[in-house]
Amino acid sequence: MSAPEVPLGSAASPWKQLRPNVSRAKLITAFAAVYVLWGSTFLAIRFAVATLPPFLMAGTRHLAAGAVLYPLARLRSGERPTKANWSAAAVMGALLLLGGNGGVCWAEQIVPSGVAALLVASVSLWMVMIDWLRPGGVRPTGRVIAGLILGFSGLAFLVGPSRLAGKGPVDPIGATVLLLASLSWATGSVFSRRLHLPRAPLLGTAMQSLAGGALLIFVGLLSGQGARLDWSGVSLRSVLALGYLIVFGSMLGFSAYTWLLGVAPPSRVSTYAYINPVVAVILGWAFAGERITPRMLAATAVIIAGVVLVITARPRATAAVESPASAPEKASV
Repeated sequence: MSAPEVPLGSAASPWKQLRPNVSRAKLITAFAAVYVLWGSTFLAIRFAVATLPPFLMAGTRHLAAGAVLYPLARLRSGERPTKANWSAAAVMGALLLLGGNGGVCWAEQIVPSGVAALLVASVSLWMVMIDWLRPGGVRPTGRVIAGLILGFSGLAFLVGPSRLAGKGPVDPIGATVLLLASLSWATGSVFSRRLHLPRAPLLGTAMQSLAGGALLIFVGLLSGQGARLDWSGVSLRSVLALGYLIVFGSMLGFSAYTWLLGVAPPSRVSTYAYINPVVAVILGWAFAGERITPRMLAATAVIIAGVVLVITARPRATAAVESPASAPEKASV
């Protein structure tokens, strides 16, 4: 069954221009998982890398999730992955998990989790530019651009120069790694539909987790993290945070994200980068005693306004139609 190629920011309604067999309830649930669960992972990553090497921790997280999801996805879909499927999964694993998630985990050793969430919000801007500049890309509407700028401005206001600096300036190496990680994640997200991934999104998620996890472990060992791992120094909090990341960050959150990439335009999916920092602030207040100030509430209003502009933008041009071979029908998670 063929499906339309959806240009960035192209729907008059948040639920239009989606694949015709998509359940609204599943769509809302998937967005909620990406918004809320991934918002909590910044704090979990910070706890995990406190006593665990970042690449080995991230690799263990994704390998464990993939090992659980792969046999379940094979049984459910009945699909046998091809060599092309595994090659596509390796590319996606490298872009999303090694470059994207691995970069965030490494950077959170030297950059506070709140600052990391702010810089990772640049994913939305990268996705707009990549989708615009790619061959056959569609230029975003002025409303989409305005929404992205407004959302990013709200994030900057949420952190602010004084909060951004904390006790000292943001580490430039950590900030650079976070921006590059965001670029890597955005590239994989935009081009995911053009790779020969399995028809069943859950199977594709499992394969990407296995491939990306293996790459993370390899890079971790190659960089000497294995030799520096001190098992006696690993805290219970880090272990619990790793378990949380496996179940909620990877098995649930990443599965929801990869499914959304197959049924919703990139501009809709990328709005998670605006909500995640807000979730992080709320969790900090609820579980770490951090204050919610009027400035935080005002920034939240600006961020939500930016999201509304993006997801309600009207189309600029008529979408082209993909052939059945290039747009396989996606199964629901």
